[in-house]
Amino acid sequence: MDGPVAHINAVGVATPGNQVHEAFVAFAEGTLSARRDKALFRRMAARAGIERRWSTFVPAREGTAAEGAAPEDAIDAEGFFRRGAFPGTAARMRRFAEQAPALAEAAARDLGTQADIAGITHLVVASCTGFCAPGVDQRLAERLGLDPDLERISIGYMGCSAAVNALKTARHIVRSQPHARVLVVCVELCTLHVQEVDDLEALLAAMLFGDGAAAALVTAEPTGFSLGDFKAVTLPATQDRITWDVADTGFLMHLSGAVPQAIADALAQERARNDAGGVLGGRRVEDYALFAVHPGGRSVLDAVALGLELPEEALATARSVLAENGNMSSATILFVLRELLTQRGAAGEPGLGMAFGPGMVAETFRFARAA
Repeated sequence: MDGPVAHINAVGVATPGNQVHEAFVAFAEGTLSARRDKALFRRMAARAGIERRWSTFVPAREGTAAEGAAPEDAIDAEGFFRRGAFPGTAARMRRFAEQAPALAEAAARDLGTQADIAGITHLVVASCTGFCAPGVDQRLAERLGLDPDLERISIGYMGCSAAVNALKTARHIVRSQPHARVLVVCVELCTLHVQEVDDLEALLAAMLFGDGAAAALVTAEPTGFSLGDFKAVTLPATQDRITWDVADTGFLMHLSGAVPQAIADALAQERARNDAGGVLGGRRVEDYALFAVHPGGRSVLDAVALGLELPEEALATARSVLAENGNMSSATILFVLRELLTQRGAAGEPGLGMAFGPGMVAETFRFARAA
């Protein structure tokens, strides 16, 4: 027998206060040695669809030299990143343990302005940009004054698609425990893993990412978005397209230029297939009113639009989130859902959500606007 219907009742979001997009572009241009690479990076940055990205780091140019805020060779005001002496993984993980719980708390507090987060019974935390023990889950529970004995689940290192797995986990909990109140939190410090490399592809990938956190309340209360079925699709022969490796100098991102085409091809096949077992669940693309697509980059959104043959306005919310925040890995799709929740719409409006991560995997789900 089916259990109760799980709902995303509300979403809270938070970003650090430091806008770093232009500072990173300047850093990257100064790091690339080939004139051709500099020019290409500049063109790609202008076409990225990103206007702002946020970080826990203050750019060095905003630091006050008179106060000795940063050495001359540093790219941030604290001197964490110094040219020729970028920190190792241990220092970056200490920074994650210091900063991630506070950013996660800010997102949860923002959620609390929209929904009552009292009586949380389960906490699901997702992140792929850091590790610490006690984990962000335990530190966050203490900061929020949650029951120290509540059930906790940590979802780690699943990349940009982790939020979908976190929502899926929350849905399972609510369907098995009707009175559960599940707090889902995604927190990512992507800019913690900036690398000083004379490599165009690596710097173009890094240019997409910013820091952010989002929190969602999932319960059986019929408000917000009802969560329908979830489906994971692993794209064949794409294991090397998106990788995220732990190295001595932090985590190393590889984002192949072949990713958008792989997404477009897979979604075109799903559109043609269009049966009950597919991503579209046997419905036409035109039947969906809402699209919660993870904005992994402008080219990713273009690929989704191409593969599903979407009208321009279908991904307007995702493009707006990308412009204002960049790609915040797992947290980003919750920012999109937050914006969709604030928009007016009729009860029952159907939605399709998707995010892409290492594997290469498309994590998808269907949802609908509650009454």
